[in-house]
Amino acid sequence: MTLSPDAAAVAGTEPYSADGGPIGVLLCHGFTGSPASMTPWGRQLAGLGHTVRVPRLPGHGTTWNDMNRTRWPDWYAEVDAALTDLRAHCDRVVVAGLSMGGCLALRLAEQRPHDVDAIVLVNPAVNVARFDIKLVPALQWVLPAMPGIGNDIKKPGQDEIGYDKTPLKALASQLKMWKDVRAALPSVTQPLLFFRSDEDHVVDATSKAIILDGVSSTVKEFVALPNSFHVATLDNDAPLIFERTAAFIAEQLGGTGD
Repeated sequence: MTLSPDAAAVAGTEPYSADGGPIGVLLCHGFTGSPASMTPWGRQLAGLGHTVRVPRLPGHGTTWNDMNRTRWPDWYAEVDAALTDLRAHCDRVVVAGLSMGGCLALRLAEQRPHDVDAIVLVNPAVNVARFDIKLVPALQWVLPAMPGIGNDIKKPGQDEIGYDKTPLKALASQLKMWKDVRAALPSVTQPLLFFRSDEDHVVDATSKAIILDGVSSTVKEFVALPNSFHVATLDNDAPLIFERTAAFIAEQLGGTGD
């Protein structure tokens, strides 16, 4: 299903875009979240002179019922289009993602290896060990939603403007994407910067080992986030993420966006 880009959009969930220099950065938000979780990061990168895109995934930023009518190919198509846009303006592109956005970033690296020059992941999700998640393929046919997973943030006063429910048909689709992405991880060769919160109440530690052991990247940098929960891009360690990402881009792609 294709939704109108601004159908009943919640204030604060608008996509963010900034045109700058020859290095582009695509920032992908997470499942049931919104661009609000990535826009501060995007503004910081734009301030360094980079060209930045923060798309809003279909079904996000409106209602969880809308999201239940979308599937992972819809979300991937949005970031794929954003990558195409960046490639039309930039010489090199970094793709970064939070949570499910990290999975989408890996999918782009797998499917379009010549268009993705580096990857940055923050608490990425390609697996969850919780038993109830294994029941989702069946539960989706009897329950429309589960309790929400949004705003797992240690810092007071922050809001990723996500949903208070987890739509199960959409979640079941995400599980299918995880399987596809895990299978193709050996094809990922791009330099990789991986951030992981010491305390994450949404995505458990299994994704870390699956990704870092699975990719073929020769550059794999891991940075622990000691003072943040899942939505670390809005949390206490956000400055560390922003600063280390800027340095990583300069190291791997050469210079700033100026």
